[in-house]
Amino acid sequence: MNITITDYIVLVIISGVLSVLLALYAYFMKTNFSGTKAFIWSSAFSAIYTFAFVFELSSDSLQEIRFWLNIEYLGLPFIAPSSLLLVLHYIGMEKFAAFRRGWVLFVIPAITLIMNTTNDYHRLFYKVLYLRENTPTPMIDIFPGRWYFVHGAYTFGCLLVSIFLLVVHTRKSSSVYRKQNFTMILGHLLPMLGALFYVLGMTPLGMDPVPIVMCVTSALYIWAIVSAGMLTVAPIARDHIFESMRDGVLVLDLSGKIFDYNSAATAIIPSLSPAAIGKTIEQVWKRGADTGVFEGDLNDTSKQEYEHELKWIKGGETYYYRVRSSKLLNTKGEIAGRTIVMIDMTEHMQLQNKLRRLAEIDGLTGIYNRTHFMEIATEQLRQARISHAPLALILIDIDFFKSINDRFGHSVGDLAIHHVVSLAKSIISPETSFARYGGEEFVLCVPDTALGQALQTAEQLRQKIASTPLISGSHTISITASFGVTEAYQSALPLESLLHEADDALYFAKRNGRNRVIAAGSIEPQSESAATVTGV
Repeated sequence: MNITITDYIVLVIISGVLSVLLALYAYFMKTNFSGTKAFIWSSAFSAIYTFAFVFELSSDSLQEIRFWLNIEYLGLPFIAPSSLLLVLHYIGMEKFAAFRRGWVLFVIPAITLIMNTTNDYHRLFYKVLYLRENTPTPMIDIFPGRWYFVHGAYTFGCLLVSIFLLVVHTRKSSSVYRKQNFTMILGHLLPMLGALFYVLGMTPLGMDPVPIVMCVTSALYIWAIVSAGMLTVAPIARDHIFESMRDGVLVLDLSGKIFDYNSAATAIIPSLSPAAIGKTIEQVWKRGADTGVFEGDLNDTSKQEYEHELKWIKGGETYYYRVRSSKLLNTKGEIAGRTIVMIDMTEHMQLQNKLRRLAEIDGLTGIYNRTHFMEIATEQLRQARISHAPLALILIDIDFFKSINDRFGHSVGDLAIHHVVSLAKSIISPETSFARYGGEEFVLCVPDTALGQALQTAEQLRQKIASTPLISGSHTISITASFGVTEAYQSALPLESLLHEADDALYFAKRNGRNRVIAAGSIEPQSESAATVTGV
């Protein structure tokens, strides 16, 4: 046997062995990659083809060659569609590779297998098949039939589609995963070129070079598995996992420049784009922050790992994020960069704010409720005593409120409460704590205010209420209110005792004609003029 043929057979055997090893490795490897089965079948079909080709080269007669040729076609027609299925899984198009759709890819290969096996009856695959003259070992030449061209076109078509999909995917992929992307491209391109040279008659001794080329592609796959983690879920499913994450993720290199990001990050930071790759994170998010108020730091360069809250007001809407930075390690355990995860907490914070509002705000009036007022006023009283500043408390009660409810109904009674609250808001300062104390009763805590000034404020509000009737439908309802005022200056009394003093003054006002302002400790009711009030 000629040494060239012997070397060729040895290389083809190696190719077959590598295909078997790849199929076994993929079968026993624990992975969640959905394309593992397609890779196993592709490797198994390649092994069948290459080993049968070895026996074809070793055959001594046309009949024996024909037998092994039939065995070759148990694998050869199915390699390209299996590889296309693998690519579909690889780039995240699993829905097109599912059995309910993927089986269509194997219709023409199945017909090819039948056509080859039954060729003696119809000559649609080979018109003529004969032994070549003057060769060192028995080899055949063929005159192809019509289906042979269908088979060839389909095989080339599957390989071309696979290469096209991989090239498009590579352009969108992070550079971290391009090594295995290029391996996949070469794994499809080299056999296609080998088959093309064979069809054009440009191979030594006219032999099919594809089995030897497959030895090279198998070696490339093994290299990619070892060096780039090929067939593991992380790199192959990266786009599917990374892009499906609800949280925004930024990947930074050691210098703080953006290396990668997912689509969720672009929803948070609209200024993120492919042009942002290679730029520092400050350049990107600060440009995006120009669209609103950005409270917080997205990138704490003083730490590799941190977690904090971030608030972004844009377009009239408030968004909350929890920013978490973690070290990114390479395969050697060395720090290769950082990942910044931005978790959208907006819905959670809105719910939290709503619950806080329910706990702090009176549902009818929108001002503080009694419980929250007691917390705020207690703190204001403590601060007043520390700074030796005056602080006043004012209690307000709507006069004859039961009569309003009885005559006009509770809905009008609610309007009366709203009416008084609205008038009070137009007078009191922003520093004043204003709350619904209960029913038709209200309370104000006025810091940095002495008794005389508090009495003037109360009188101003009393006059405002008395001179501004409530108009409800066809009814014009006059409303008045009574006031009790006390001061906490140089007093060690707790808040509850001070409120009790103001309450006593209020009920003194109610018992003495209503629609008046009374200071705690006063006996005589105050007149309805501001001058008399200041003299209390």
